[in-house]
Amino acid sequence: MIPSIVGSNSLMSIFINLICIALSWWALQAIRLDKLLKPNKINQSRVLYILLSIALGSLVSNFLLDYLLWSRQLPLILEIVVLV
Repeated sequence: MIPSIVGSNSLMSIFINLICIALSWWALQAIRLDKLLKPNKINQSRVLYILLSIALGSLVSNFLLDYLLWSRQLPLILEIVVLV
């Protein structure tokens, strides 16, 4: 039973990471970074967008996954309080 729980948690983590990266990519498209970058550096600017999307998406997904983990562990704290 435990391998299925670990597998489902891993699948959910991958899914949330990909969604957050895609969402951050979409949100970064609203920023005009081309004004800050050197002209004729198209490849570098694309790589920068990708790296910023991954970094921002990872931060958001880590927050969401940590929040989910903490909310699942809250009932365990209540069990300890009841036992004492």
